[in-house]
Amino acid sequence: LPDGQNLPLPPVILAELGKDPQNPTVCFYGHVDVQPAKKDDGWKTDPYTLTEINGNLYGRGATDNKGPVLAWINAVETFRALKLAMPVNFKFVIEGMEEAGSLGLEELLEEEKQCFFADVDYIVISDNVWLSNRKPALTYGTRGNACFFVEVK
Repeated sequence: LPDGQNLPLPPVILAELGKDPQNPTVCFYGHVDVQPAKKDDGWKTDPYTLTEINGNLYGRGATDNKGPVLAWINAVETFRALKLAMPVNFKFVIEGMEEAGSLGLEELLEEEKQCFFADVDYIVISDNVWLSNRKPALTYGTRGNACFFVEVK
């Protein structure tokens, strides 16, 4: 901190479900921290209380990035509730410092690359934007990791 005080970093959640060697392993990344907000910024409701209005959810982090994190968890929950076989092995990386530059994440990734991440085939980063209220973005390359060409018909 500016005053010289050191605080511990919040923990990064590493979770996994499934170890079927016949299935690919997909690692899903997301974060649960948010930028500061106050009602004076133009919020019609308390920004830190998730509020439903006409079928839409409003709250700080609902789209960046708690909603997408919860969507993946709900997908797993649905497969389990329906007693369906998981199509992939799941791994999750959920952090709480993305809005401050992901402090400590690089070191954790380096420490875990031979253990937790050793069998990861694909990574999905669900921290994304929408082009408008009706058009989501399909980000196919980021941070130099990998780029793909996707054609949707």
